[in-house]
Amino acid sequence: MLIDLHAHTNPISWDSRLSPDELIDLEKEAGLNGVCLTEHDYFWDVEECAALAKKHDFVVLPAIEVNTENGHMLVYGLTKYKFGMHRVEQLAAMVEEEGAAMVAAHPYRRYMPWYELDEADLLRGLERAAANPAYKHCVALETAHGRGAPQQNEFSERLRQTLGMAATGGSDAHQPDQVGHCATRFERQIASIAELITELKAGRFEPVDRR
Repeated sequence: MLIDLHAHTNPISWDSRLSPDELIDLEKEAGLNGVCLTEHDYFWDVEECAALAKKHDFVVLPAIEVNTENGHMLVYGLTKYKFGMHRVEQLAAMVEEEGAAMVAAHPYRRYMPWYELDEADLLRGLERAAANPAYKHCVALETAHGRGAPQQNEFSERLRQTLGMAATGGSDAHQPDQVGHCATRFERQIASIAELITELKAGRFEPVDRR
């Protein structure tokens, strides 16, 4: 089962050009089986997501992309924004208390220099990234990032290997031509956020770069 674990819609995510209906239609056309709506620091209403799922006959799950002091975190299973979420230790405590799951989005950001790299530069960047305290609270790193260049996703993959973590994929789509580029393949069928969290915690998934 292919699910896009990272996507944004307008007007909730101000930087997205996709309506929820357009995003879902494009995900279906791309051959995916589901999508998580991960707006910036905003939670979708569970019933609204259920209505979209029924309307499109497609798995649509509410999630969030939280902007923390230690990077962007994709969280599955929380339902309400609370003060302090920008501090990863507080966010992690909420995730633990609610039985949710957290994935580090595009982990190459902040750590991979934007100029021409040699191996020494990469190793220094990987060392800094591996010290990020947020990752110990995550079930996976997003290594197949639909808006990331190949060398950026390769950096994330090397970081994943260094930390011995699992990996997910997501399009991070903000416009039509980005939808469905990356996703996560799950071994089992998923129809609810509870089932998604179970599979994420069990590690029964792998990232897929479909570009």
